[in-house]
Amino acid sequence: MRRKIFESEHEIFRDAFRAFLNKEVVPRRESFLNQGFVSKDVWLKAGEAGFLIPSAAESLGGLGLKDFRFEQIMAEEVGLCGESGFIPFLHNVIAAPYISRYGGPALQKECIPRAVSGEAIMGIALTEPNIGSDLAGMRTTAKVMNGYYLLNGTKTYISNGTIGSIFVVAARTGGQGKDGISLLAVEDRWDGFERGKPLKKMGMRSQDTAELIFDNVKVPKENLIGEAGRGFSYLMRGLAEERTIVAIWNHASAECAFRETLAYIKGRNVFGRPISSHQNTQFVMAGLRAELDIAQAFLDALVVDINDGNIDPVAASVAKLTCSELQGEVVDSCMQFFGGAGYMDEYPISRLYADARVTRIFAGTSEIMKMIIAKSMEL
Repeated sequence: MRRKIFESEHEIFRDAFRAFLNKEVVPRRESFLNQGFVSKDVWLKAGEAGFLIPSAAESLGGLGLKDFRFEQIMAEEVGLCGESGFIPFLHNVIAAPYISRYGGPALQKECIPRAVSGEAIMGIALTEPNIGSDLAGMRTTAKVMNGYYLLNGTKTYISNGTIGSIFVVAARTGGQGKDGISLLAVEDRWDGFERGKPLKKMGMRSQDTAELIFDNVKVPKENLIGEAGRGFSYLMRGLAEERTIVAIWNHASAECAFRETLAYIKGRNVFGRPISSHQNTQFVMAGLRAELDIAQAFLDALVVDINDGNIDPVAASVAKLTCSELQGEVVDSCMQFFGGAGYMDEYPISRLYADARVTRIFAGTSEIMKMIIAKSMEL
């Protein structure tokens, strides 16, 4: 189905970013997988090319592109080439906007130019041990002191946890439940900031994930993001954009698996004829094609709404639920056509399968997405 969302400038941007991935990321994928992270020089080159936080103001080193379609394009291209280590939207969409939107001028000037250049890699620290999706139950505290916040606590499953240098950290500054949660910009160079060992995972092995420990970290009061106690409300808007961009990547990764499989079944013979000639194969692939096309139309409409300033948290939850579940369905159905070969790492479908499973968990589990959707129906 022909898409009508993009203009010529977007296609030029897509070509440039695709060329960047094919030059700087894809050829080095095996080495990144082996070392457990994407080398920092890739981030510096991405910054030099203008791919990091393009929405940032020109005065802060950005391009001033307040058009979500540019982020959509990068998430699509990352997914379409089967990449799960170099994920610029984690830096661009999920972490940086908290500082760009709510941070004071001094904080923005301190953090954003370094993040735009790739000198500083950003992450967001929400999840805690034994807490999971229950943000209101977080235990990390930031006690107000004379001129600073004293930060104590532990965050886990933090993406960019090993190579990141600036983290948006959610901590309790007072109150109970959703009240009293604030956001702080925390740097890895400060005393008391520690990283746990990189966490070993089933998939996404080149996307570094780590535990972060804060032991009496002194955070300057200027590093408070927005107003104290309003962190949860900031997160609600941020999570809607996060779920949208993750859904876009989910969909593109599923499309990658579909295309890999389509090429394989046309060239592989079983019982004297191509796998693609069997009715079961045709029916499965046709069904997946239909689901992918419908989901794409929904995502494009959601991006248009975001650009119009009408971000809908429920629609974002629908997209995240649908596209992460669809990604799981696609990689599972497609892997079946590869037989035993699909279980071997030499075939991309093996890695795509392993990478897909966690996407039904991060950015809010499928169950949380269903709760949000159900609540919107007053159930």
